[in-house]
Amino acid sequence: MKKKLSQIAEEFIKTLQSRNSAEELIPFYHQDIEQIEFPNTFTKNMTISNLDDLKLASERGKKVLLKEEFEIIKLYSFDNTVIIEALWTGTLAVPIGNIPAGGQMKAYFAQFYEFKDDKIIKQRNYDCFEPFN
Repeated sequence: MKKKLSQIAEEFIKTLQSRNSAEELIPFYHQDIEQIEFPNTFTKNMTISNLDDLKLASERGKKVLLKEEFEIIKLYSFDNTVIIEALWTGTLAVPIGNIPAGGQMKAYFAQFYEFKDDKIIKQRNYDCFEPFN
């Protein structure tokens, strides 16, 4: 039985928060993945990433975070697109702003996943971080 795209997106989020390496995320991505991250506290300009960029970002993130959790608030699915609204909590490995190492940072995410052949081919992230300065 074929999985629904919403199930694949939820599995991706679960893998994202429990991963030990970027390699665990690769099966979810189409080889032509394009991730767009819109400006936020950490990304001053819109960035577009390919698969290699995403691998590097995942490895960098594991150096900054001890743990990350996603609480899915809402999930919408239609055609080849899944939209997830989530509360993200990251436990820091290093201090950022006024949050010490071991402290938590929170953000509200809206993520749009477009699929091709049951793989994420396009992802758009709208990340809103709580103040930490």
